Amino acid sequence: MEVTGPGNIRPAVIAIDGMCGAGKSFFAQTLKERLGAAVIHMDDFFLPPELRTEARRAEPGGNVDYGRFLTEVIEPLRRMREKGVPEAFSYRRFDCSRMAFSEEAVLLPAAELFVVEGSYSLREEFCQVYDLKIFLRCSEETQKARIIERNGAERYEDFRDLWIPLEEAYFKALHVPERADLVLGTD
Repeated sequence: MEVTGPGNIRPAVIAIDGMCGAGKSFFAQTLKERLGAAVIHMDDFFLPPELRTEARRAEPGGNVDYGRFLTEVIEPLRRMREKGVPEAFSYRRFDCSRMAFSEEAVLLPAAELFVVEGSYSLREEFCQVYDLKIFLRCSEETQKARIIERNGAERYEDFRDLWIPLEEAYFKALHVPERADLVLGTD
């Protein structure tokens, strides 16, 4: 992180994108526990039902509510970085299991390190506030085993048939691994 003056620290922002099951959430949680990072989960920004259209699904990375993410996360991060002082802020969480917004906002503390983790976090319009862009990958075998362990064998087909192809289209169309500062294998 960059020190901007006595007592002023410009918050650092790291993005962790990558394949389903590659360990993005685990890595972010480790940074939270070891470094006191404030973690922002892209899963909280998946599209509500009224925005889930075929056109949106066909757009690489379009199944995330990028407009809301820009307003509720990127703008507060940009403002605090301009000021050079960490600040607390909050955002609304979309709960995919209920297909509705949670009643309580996610409150992020003022921190010297913010971590944005999850698929679609390296969309080009988000990258201007990131100091470090990380892409995690793993083998198909490792990915399958981790998804089954985390979500169950019955849900793996959803990932194989829908979520993984959508991620792969996003990675390819937007050259996500190539734009990352660091690409790590997690097998």
